[in-house]
Amino acid sequence: MKLSVPGLPWKPYSRRLRKICTIALPVEKNGEDVDRYISAAPKAAQGKLREVRAAIREAAPAAKESISYRIPFYNYKGRLVYFGLFRGHIGLYIRPPVIEQHKKDLAGYVTTMSAVHLPLDEEIPSGLIKKLVRARTKINDAEETKR
Repeated sequence: MKLSVPGLPWKPYSRRLRKICTIALPVEKNGEDVDRYISAAPKAAQGKLREVRAAIREAAPAAKESISYRIPFYNYKGRLVYFGLFRGHIGLYIRPPVIEQHKKDLAGYVTTMSAVHLPLDEEIPSGLIKKLVRARTKINDAEETKR
């Protein structure tokens, strides 16, 4: 499902679209800045962001945490997962084919080829996040052994 803003063409990394759709938070480029990213978010969303972060860290404790594309990013033998706060949801971004492989588990969520929208007015599915991150971790391990 493609989401768009009326009057704007859909471009995934369009600066104009990003300014309209994302919560602009001051960040730099190291793990401490994920703390700053979360603390700069609205109070109502901070707990949910912490839950997403905790689920990712539990599923991939060896992943390196940083900021990329102005949102938290985890690197484990390559790109692992991103998450970010948007106006009505938390976006969880995982490279394909993980979303497609778990389509049944994600039936109640808005998804794209590489994103899951976690609504802010619902509980954070920590178990599902861990399952998706572990699946991507296995793919990254397999890709590294091929190199």
